[in-house]
Amino acid sequence: MTATQRPTPADPMPEARARHGVPSGACRDLPPELGPDAIGVLEGRTFMFSDAVGNVPRGSIGGLVHDDTRFIGQWELTINEAPLLVLSSGAVDAHSAAFFLANSNLPDLPANRIGVRRQRFVGDGLYERIEVRYFGIEPVSFRLRLAVGTDFADLFEIKESGRDRAADIVRRHEPDGSALEFAYRNGDYSAMARVEAEPVADRLDGDALVWDLHLDRGQRWGCQLWVPLRCGEESYRPTVREFGHVFEHGPDDPSTRWAAEKPHLETDTDLLRNAYHRSAADLVSMRIEKTIGGEPVVLIAAGLPWFMTAFGRDTLITAYQTMTCGAEVARGALIVMAAHQAQTFDDFTDREPGKIFHEFRTGELTQLGLKPYRPYYGGADSTALWLILLSEYWRWTGDHELVHRLRGNADAALRWIDRYGDRDGDGYVEYATRSTQGLGNQCWRDSPDGVQFADGTIPVLPIATCETQGYTYDAKLRAAELADGPWQEPDLARRLRAAATRLREQFNQDYWVPERGGYYAVGLDGDKRRIDSMTSNMGHLLWSGIVPQDRAGQVAARLMSDEMFSGWGVRTLSTADMGYNPIGYHLGTVWPHDNSIIAAGLARYGYRDEANRIAMAMLNAAAYSQHRLPEAFSGYDQSFGREPVPYPTACNPQAWASGAPLLFLRTMLGLGPHGGALHADPQIPAELGRIRLSNVAALGRRWNVEAAGNRSTVRPVG
Repeated sequence: MTATQRPTPADPMPEARARHGVPSGACRDLPPELGPDAIGVLEGRTFMFSDAVGNVPRGSIGGLVHDDTRFIGQWELTINEAPLLVLSSGAVDAHSAAFFLANSNLPDLPANRIGVRRQRFVGDGLYERIEVRYFGIEPVSFRLRLAVGTDFADLFEIKESGRDRAADIVRRHEPDGSALEFAYRNGDYSAMARVEAEPVADRLDGDALVWDLHLDRGQRWGCQLWVPLRCGEESYRPTVREFGHVFEHGPDDPSTRWAAEKPHLETDTDLLRNAYHRSAADLVSMRIEKTIGGEPVVLIAAGLPWFMTAFGRDTLITAYQTMTCGAEVARGALIVMAAHQAQTFDDFTDREPGKIFHEFRTGELTQLGLKPYRPYYGGADSTALWLILLSEYWRWTGDHELVHRLRGNADAALRWIDRYGDRDGDGYVEYATRSTQGLGNQCWRDSPDGVQFADGTIPVLPIATCETQGYTYDAKLRAAELADGPWQEPDLARRLRAAATRLREQFNQDYWVPERGGYYAVGLDGDKRRIDSMTSNMGHLLWSGIVPQDRAGQVAARLMSDEMFSGWGVRTLSTADMGYNPIGYHLGTVWPHDNSIIAAGLARYGYRDEANRIAMAMLNAAAYSQHRLPEAFSGYDQSFGREPVPYPTACNPQAWASGAPLLFLRTMLGLGPHGGALHADPQIPAELGRIRLSNVAALGRRWNVEAAGNRSTVRPVG
């Protein structure tokens, strides 16, 4: 793109439609046919959305989705073809749900005579138990019917009309009623879903299983359903589950290790403890397991439902946030992204040598080359964030072996920053897509209007956002530390520190806006004009360390001002800017991950009270949503209502929102490795009392941490 082109919004609601190029609507924009009480369950790369009955009506966006493909698009249970009544239903945990139902009013059968319980478990496909019990006086006969259907829609088609594959779907149903099978192939892409029943159905009715039941008073009947899947050459089969049981993996499985070995938190109040445990459970449910070069690794997907895949920025920041819970997910993120680091050029995928990917998809449209996501490299900040995480992983683990193994990847990442990231040689990393399907904005504010001037106009490309320069500065200093340490390259360390110093000096001349009390512009546009909106991105600059100490107070004051701080957190955009909208995706909403980085940045510069004010606001907000922080919530002032106003289409759960409480905890504790040991420099809010974090992994040992106020003890275990 030239400097006269703008990332213009493509539709009337771009903030809810543009993130990562997903179909129109954002994460939880569920249609009326699923209802406001829609229930989702997920496990790894598999999730299922249904209505409150447990049904997926044909034509809805619900269904069973695995690896970006919908394998089941209809799943409807009825009695005598009539809908069931909901008594109670909901998710039991991340990967299971229960539905308590009854029959509706039928000829010769009054309502509520037949009780139905559905127990659903997702993971390597779907496993469901159906139990029926009759409470009438006289014996009864009725039909229990499960209608099944699939369209094998790509994730990008689920919320929009896609290609009709009906003519290409092959059915191989078992005549004895034991199974329905659906298979689809398009060139090299293939998928299969099979529904197996025990006991077998009495008959098949098209794509439906039908049981003719005859029950006396008090009599029970039950069946089990398995839905194994096949994606290309990979097969997945669900196993029998019980509520409350974790998914069984091998004893050395990285997911099992991460879940089992995370620190145990004790607090004097429930506020932090509940958010911590909810976040940890959600993060485990969003894991992705891969094998790279024969090595099993685990990393965290971006969020439910549309982002159950690896994203550069999201996955890397989540790994950073969760370092106190163990380094396995950071190790997995580093290895997986290094394995897919770009080596060549490609306009369609915005690929350039050394660049770390932004998004990885595996659905049909991507595999056939119709979408650019295998992987897509349209993220200007992922490469620097990968270097930051490599350094953070080494600081916490002392793992010289991995740092040496990834040395070539680090060199390639540094070359990308200087050679291709800096498109015009001005010292800054800029972005402008070359792809016909690329993202206009390639920073974390990636909606089409997410970066704009204070008067609301859209800047011309290429754009160099401020936080990307901060990440680059930090990445070079951290790479210099690695060069001085395990790499034993002192000349490289000197060059990197000199480059970081030049960037810092130049940045503080070009991005500082002296008006409005002094703040940093969100970026420079293609004409090198300061994009003068006041945004939360300033807090990321504190996190990176690029801000001089004598300006940190001004930045902190702007972030905590009434126009930026809502009472629930720091808004993405000042209320004084023309584009401010409390329900604009990046134009005034409050993002937990953003606030966790801001709080860490404020603490870095000594503004601990301000950091704690943000952390406590976020924890209090989480208490209104079952202790889970969503992707974002509306930017209305706290005086607007007693609770934070939800953002209508927020991912829930979302990885870096789930990681935010863990980074808040680390920031309050002032916890980090230094000089061969784990150290704490706490400032614990009085409302939280005493905090005890046991079994923290750092530097090859385990540590117990206890803190209250500004006092702490850190002791090695054993």
